[in-house]
Amino acid sequence: MTESLEYSALLRMIEERSVAFRSAVAAAPSLDAPVPSCPEWTVFDLVQHLGTGQRWWAAIVAAGPAEAPPAKDAAAAPREPEALLAWYAESNELLLSVLREAGPERECWAWWRAGVSPANAWGVARRRVHEVLVHTYDAQLAAGAVRPMPVDVALDGVAEFLDTCNSTPAAWPHEAATIHYHATEGRSWLLTLDGTGAWPAPLTDDAPPASASATGTAEQLLLLFWGRLTLRDLKIDGDQQAFEQLIAWEPEE
Repeated sequence: MTESLEYSALLRMIEERSVAFRSAVAAAPSLDAPVPSCPEWTVFDLVQHLGTGQRWWAAIVAAGPAEAPPAKDAAAAPREPEALLAWYAESNELLLSVLREAGPERECWAWWRAGVSPANAWGVARRRVHEVLVHTYDAQLAAGAVRPMPVDVALDGVAEFLDTCNSTPAAWPHEAATIHYHATEGRSWLLTLDGTGAWPAPLTDDAPPASASATGTAEQLLLLFWGRLTLRDLKIDGDQQAFEQLIAWEPEE
């Protein structure tokens, strides 16, 4: 793993980002307001998505090791604003309660089990931090008041996405490439793409030269990864086709 945050820090980040998420939802003009970064979603849809996700991952961690996840709760969230916010707060606290009781080493089902991130409560906590972080950005966008992401959380978000979403033993189907990512806050990463799969690591002085590189703030890099920004929004050097191939890649494992 390119980063290793303490479990307690991850739980704190989930709570802090959830407070920011609820504030953004409360500031939105209405629950029917569109979410520009999530086409066809309203603010209500966004809250229901995130709250349902918190409940589902709570059930996954509580179940322990499994070959498949439990079914998602199909119950609809309440549509009255105050009740909806209370429902989301309850959903978030349910996840945190399960994570606290489980401890970081509790193994569980995870869709990323073949990659770098561990299939355990620590890996789930880290993933949920950044799910809430990015959806807070979405809610703030809908409310017309986007605030900068905390730099330390955004930096870990870049590393977490590489560890969880861009790591796989599935063979890269194109010419081998090395992609460098540079955050202007002073941290960098590399992603190697070849016949052994896709593997991230910290960028060191003896790293192979980049086929392509992207430079921006940690927030910009993270929003690029999550599809909220495009390559045009960052400084891109080298073979842009490598980025386009990576964005389009859907590896089969």
